Amino acid sequence: MTRTITQLFDLKGKTALITGGSRGLGLQMAHALGEAGARVLVSSRKAEDLESATAELQAAGIDARWFAADCSKEEDIHKLADESLQRLGDIDILVNNAGAAWGAPAEDHPVEAWDKVMNLNVRSYFVLSQVVARRSMIARKHGRIINTASIAGLGGNPSGMNTIAYNTSKGAVINFTRALAAEWGKYGITVNAICPGFFPSKMTAGTLKAMGEEKLAAHAPLRRLGDDEDLKGLTVLYASDAGKHITGQWLAVDGGVSVITGG
Repeated sequence: MTRTITQLFDLKGKTALITGGSRGLGLQMAHALGEAGARVLVSSRKAEDLESATAELQAAGIDARWFAADCSKEEDIHKLADESLQRLGDIDILVNNAGAAWGAPAEDHPVEAWDKVMNLNVRSYFVLSQVVARRSMIARKHGRIINTASIAGLGGNPSGMNTIAYNTSKGAVINFTRALAAEWGKYGITVNAICPGFFPSKMTAGTLKAMGEEKLAAHAPLRRLGDDEDLKGLTVLYASDAGKHITGQWLAVDGGVSVITGG
């Protein structure tokens, strides 16, 4: 029998692992998945941030737990996978969201900073996806992988924003998403990306201070920045059976900025 829309979006009985989940976009996505019924485990580097985030999720009635790990370190990725599988059982939904940025003109950009950004923003997504798929998704022929990209991965930046490593890494995430979806469709695993525009967060605080909220919002046709609700709908669509026939796709959640810039 054809399911109702409520049934298609229901994540009860599902489990989700969210990296970079202690604040900002990752925490918003954790809320979305938990509110739809999933059990969630959030991860980031700092235990105190994770404790606060988990308390917030639990106060909202979500079955949440945490584990501190630095996804720039391969040994930590394996520990995170071990802990998640032990505490959640099979992982149904993996959200690759941990990320870093570095601001510098291309001619002065430190190579070590380039490597740091690429390691966390691209390599960690591959390693964690591989580990989780091998140990939980492939044999069951089921899984949902959601990668956080960015509209920065669709092109360059306005004058004064010098984040070439970040832009390059997010462009890589978009094509990583497409290539992985093509390979793993035979296993019943969907792989999709979200490309946020400008959302106020700790990572974007410097840009917000330098350029001002009004000026940044003025670049968007909707004349607003992203808020604490704007990623929720797409996250649950990608994670649930409502999106079971969507894979290898990216969607910008940016107030229309990419419509103007041609992304």
